[in-house]
Amino acid sequence: MMERPDTLMAARGLTDDQDRLITADDLLAELQENCGGAMPGVLAVPELLDLVQQTREMGLRIAREFNAYDGAEDISGFVRIHPLDAEAGGGCELIVENWQRSPANPASTREMAARLDTIDRAAAEVTARLDPSQRLQLLDALSADTADLQEAVAASPGEVWTNYVTLPGIAHQQPLHWRLLDGAACTFAGSERAWRVRLLPIGPASETPRGFELLLIADEPVYEAPESETVHDGAQTRLIGSALTPVLRQPIARIIANAETVRAKLAGPLRNEYSEYAGNIAAAGQHLSGMLDDLADLEVVEAANFKTIKERVDLGDAAKRAAGILGVRAQARSITLELVDEGEKIVARAEFRRVLQILINLIGNAVAYSPECSVVTVATEASYAGIVSISVSDQGAGVSAEQAKTIFDKFERLGRDSNGGADKGSGLGLYISRKLALAMDGDLTVTNASDNVDAPGADFTLSLPAAD
Repeated sequence: MMERPDTLMAARGLTDDQDRLITADDLLAELQENCGGAMPGVLAVPELLDLVQQTREMGLRIAREFNAYDGAEDISGFVRIHPLDAEAGGGCELIVENWQRSPANPASTREMAARLDTIDRAAAEVTARLDPSQRLQLLDALSADTADLQEAVAASPGEVWTNYVTLPGIAHQQPLHWRLLDGAACTFAGSERAWRVRLLPIGPASETPRGFELLLIADEPVYEAPESETVHDGAQTRLIGSALTPVLRQPIARIIANAETVRAKLAGPLRNEYSEYAGNIAAAGQHLSGMLDDLADLEVVEAANFKTIKERVDLGDAAKRAAGILGVRAQARSITLELVDEGEKIVARAEFRRVLQILINLIGNAVAYSPECSVVTVATEASYAGIVSISVSDQGAGVSAEQAKTIFDKFERLGRDSNGGADKGSGLGLYISRKLALAMDGDLTVTNASDNVDAPGADFTLSLPAAD
C-alpha cells in the first residue's frame, strides 16, 4: 500500500482485453467474488465493468467514483483506470482509492425484498390463495405439467397446500410456520421439473396474516406450442385466448423477471438511466401480460355456454382479500384502502373467484385513477328485495353522465385521466367485470361518489342476489 497526501490506495487490479479480472488485491478480489464473479473472470461489478469497457474502447484514462453492493454492505470508492497497450495484454489497470464500507440502508433492503417478490410473481407458473391456516382456496396453473396438480386440488379442495405436493427433506408435520416453508424446494406428480416455493403473507407480515399468496416457480420454463386447430364459436374464431395466451405468458413472465432483476440492481450498482430503462421494460411487460389475461377472460365470458357456479360468498371477506392483494400498490401511491364493516355478514349467491376478480379490477382502477394520499373506500350493503351489494369509491376525477353510458363498453379506457403515469390498460377490465356480474344474475353500475366539483370521485357498485 502506498500512502498519498490526501488519499489511500486500497486495491489494485488488472484486466485483459476481454474485461476479465486477471489479478487483484484482496479487497477487490473479495468484492469480485461477493458480486458473483470469479478469479479470473469477467468483472462482476457493473459500474467498474462499464468504466473498464469505456477506457479500453476509447483508449483514455478515466477517474471516477463508483458504488457497489457486496451482498451485505454498500461499498464506495474512487477508481482510476488506465488503458494498457497490446503488449501488456490490451486490458486495463484499476487503482481503487478511498475504499469505504457502510451498512446497507434498511429502507433499500425492504424495497429490494419487495422487488424480489415482484420478480417471483412474474416468474411463477402456479399461483394460489391460501387462508390463514394455509388451506388452499384458489389455484391458477397453466403449464401442461401442472394438470395432475390441478386434478388433485379439484378432487380434494380446501386442504392444506402441502398435501398436494412433496417437500424434499422436510418430514415435519404440516403445516409448518410459513417462514420455514418460504423458499423451500418442491415437487408434485406429473412434473419432472424442480420447483421453488414462495409464501407471501397478505396484509401485515405478522404472526397472524390474513392469508397467503402461494407461488410455485420452476427451475426452468417450458414453452408449449399451441395446437394447430382453430375452435369456432359461431362466426367468431377463438384463437388468442385458448392458443396464444399460454405460449406467450411464460416468455413475457421471463422478460418481466429479468427486467426487474436489472432494475433492482441485484448484481450490483448500475447507472440510473439503465435501471430506469429496465423499469420501463418491466412495466411494458406487465401491461402486455395483463392484456393477455384480459383477452383470455374475454374469450371465456363471450362464449355461448359460459356459466358461473352458485355458492355462498361473504362479500366482506372477498373485500379484505382483494384489498390485501392490492395493498402494496396502494401504499406505493400513499393511498389508504378503507374497508367499511356493517357489523354483519353480507352474503351473496355467486362464484367467489369471479367476485374476487371483479373487486381486484375495481380497486386496482380506483388506485390508478385516484390522487396520491387519497382514500379508496370499499363498503358492503345489506340486502334489499333479495339483493346485496359492494361498492368501491375513489376520490379521483369522477365519471360524467356521458362517460357512464359507455364506460362498460368493450375497449373503453375509462375516459378519465390517470394519475402518476398509471397505464390505462386494455379497455376490457370493466367490460369483462360487468359480463361476469350479469352471468351471476347481478349487475355492475357506476355513479359519481359525491357532488364535490373538485374531486367528485367515482362509485362502482356490484349488485348480486342475496344468499338464502
